[in-house]
Amino acid sequence: MRLTELPRRRRAVVEAVEDRVPNDPVARRLRELGFVAGEDIEVVAAGPLGAEPLLVQVGFTRFALRRVEAARVCLRPEGGAA
Repeated sequence: MRLTELPRRRRAVVEAVEDRVPNDPVARRLRELGFVAGEDIEVVAAGPLGAEPLLVQVGFTRFALRRVEAARVCLRPEGGAA
């Protein structure tokens, strides 16, 4: 599952951030911000037009992500098999 597919207020766990090119700066930055394997994540809200941006909570920190950035984050449902 991708972060863009996660329903609002449903918790999940980050599995990985997808690199689209070698040494991908966007993927690297997402990992630096805390989007790393094992972290709890939740979509708190979405913008009014095209549901953009997404307000996402990782741990205790909230970020606004464009859908194209959020689509790089792979998840598993909370309590799901690893």
